[in-house]
Amino acid sequence: MRLSVQAQAFDPGAETTAFTKTATGAGAVVTFTGLVRDNGGTLSAMEIEHYPGMTERAIATIMDQAVARWSLVDALVIHRHGRLAGGEPIMMVATAAPHRADAFAAAEFLMDYLKSRAPFWKKELGPDGATWVAAKDADEDALSRW
Repeated sequence: MRLSVQAQAFDPGAETTAFTKTATGAGAVVTFTGLVRDNGGTLSAMEIEHYPGMTERAIATIMDQAVARWSLVDALVIHRHGRLAGGEPIMMVATAAPHRADAFAAAEFLMDYLKSRAPFWKKELGPDGATWVAAKDADEDALSRW
């Protein structure tokens, strides 16, 4: 299991290749990469803040739950912080399991958690200044299914 909260960019393809090579016993690998959205083409940048240590502990706890609940062979979460431009990869989740249903379910569980509960604070910068990104009801609804 690997967790990285980092400022530097990452290559989703290289991360997928490395993850798959070490997923011994897996019959399925599921990956998801989230990108910084630029709705309307007005985003100058997104700034993501977190508390080092607290953020990693919170994500590690939910990863442990996913591994146990779906009998995962392995799991990976990468989440960036700092200043990101539109279109840049912001996060990645990868899960490996003996069967695809578990790999897909665990990946969705981790993504829903990261979107709604992981301790990150996001601010969008645009022509009218900075706006904090508020939680969305749809994200809470998605998390409630777990």
